[in-house]
Amino acid sequence: MRIRNTEVRLKIIFNYTLLFLACITILAIAIVNFMEEIAPMVIHIHPQTQVGCNGHIELCDRKYSNITQIATHDSAFVGILPTDDQVVDVAGQLDAGVRFLQGQTHRNVFGTLSLCHTSCFLKDAGSVASYLKAVKGWLDTHPKEVVTLLLTNGDNVPVSEFDEVFTASGIQPYAYIPGPSHDPSVLDSWPTLGELVGNGTRLVAFLDYGALDTVPYILPEFLYFWETPFDMTDPSFPQCIIDRPGGLAVDPSRAHQRMYIINHFLDTLMLGMDIPDRRDARKTNAATGTDSIDAQVNLCQKQHGRAPKGILVDFFDKGDVFEVQDALNGL
Repeated sequence: MRIRNTEVRLKIIFNYTLLFLACITILAIAIVNFMEEIAPMVIHIHPQTQVGCNGHIELCDRKYSNITQIATHDSAFVGILPTDDQVVDVAGQLDAGVRFLQGQTHRNVFGTLSLCHTSCFLKDAGSVASYLKAVKGWLDTHPKEVVTLLLTNGDNVPVSEFDEVFTASGIQPYAYIPGPSHDPSVLDSWPTLGELVGNGTRLVAFLDYGALDTVPYILPEFLYFWETPFDMTDPSFPQCIIDRPGGLAVDPSRAHQRMYIINHFLDTLMLGMDIPDRRDARKTNAATGTDSIDAQVNLCQKQHGRAPKGILVDFFDKGDVFEVQDALNGL
């Protein structure tokens, strides 16, 4: 009996020691991240002149599908913890020139649809409703801007619940609804940015899984897009294969008329988990170089014959992300 009790005590001590070490590791990373963030940095902000479309007259006559946008990966996860992917909040991202927002959704312990990193116990950045209200408030004051929103549906929540949240937040009237002439298999069937601005449909919303025709303004991502692999730990991003949806990966010829998204955010391993690689973000988000955005974009253009629609990045404020965006759009 004494031996068994001793074994139990040792197991408890061992488990608490592991927990303590994990907490110390997370605290150390947070301190390093904090020191990194208070270092001098420059956020390259695009002028928010209320002219043209998304700040450029040249974009007004361009099809939505023919414009490349820097996209903030996990846009709601802001801070210095290992679970955070951005430093600037969503309004600040939009102010800086970001026009493509991505976010993970899950139900939290209270059943609220929230922005959560893999699990709401790991990171809960608040309700989807409050997030959408922030985006809606920004759209209210920027009448010539078109924003793309891509949400993931990690808990397979019915699309009707997303509809309720979009409606309650007040953002739903801004959402683009494809007309009868819009064919998902034809890139040129998209309206121009000028038409979206003129019609007041300045939010183009996608959901990765669970979208249905019953909610026509929440578009099924993989009917319109394919994506490269994510959670990459190789800083050279050596491939541009079709990772999702699986059907297109088997038959890439079907991807020709879909937009595509490059997942250009780098992870590193900590305690057996992938976490955002904040330390190398300036190199990962550089305009040129071996591990840069430009290097992966060039690889994708060679393989697929055209530029991506979205380039998902972490820590968009580090590096030269808008330089790449402008170059790809011919600006």
